[in-house]
Amino acid sequence: MSASPRTPRETVELLLHTVVHGRRPEIADLYAADVRIENPWAPPGVPRVSEGRAEMKERMAQTEHLWSFDSVQDVAIHEGADPEIVVLEYRVNATLSAGEHAGRKFGLGFVSVLRIVDGLIVSARDYSNPLETAEVARYLDFGG
Repeated sequence: MSASPRTPRETVELLLHTVVHGRRPEIADLYAADVRIENPWAPPGVPRVSEGRAEMKERMAQTEHLWSFDSVQDVAIHEGADPEIVVLEYRVNATLSAGEHAGRKFGLGFVSVLRIVDGLIVSARDYSNPLETAEVARYLDFGG
């Protein structure tokens, strides 16, 4: 008998744990192969939409050297009438690891609307604080 998949809440809790304690490929493994990720408020140079786990892994590999995740705080997990949908509020704290600003600490607040099926994230809409994102983007080259 095979184990049942993680619940949506368990998947979100594992995601938050993996962001801080795991590696980037382990984060991507929590997403479905055909995931669609939307980032409507992305800074210039960052795609507003990405399709598929392979693209996600590629983007993570390209940016992995730029920062390291330190902690996640202010977490609120909201479950509603649709058991596949979870709204996640959180703040990620990180440290720049490359360039002249290496060592600079920063934090970004997010609200993510996630659809989770069979223990994998199949879609995500990630909304970050645009003022905080603009501040961090000053220190990074996203190509935009």
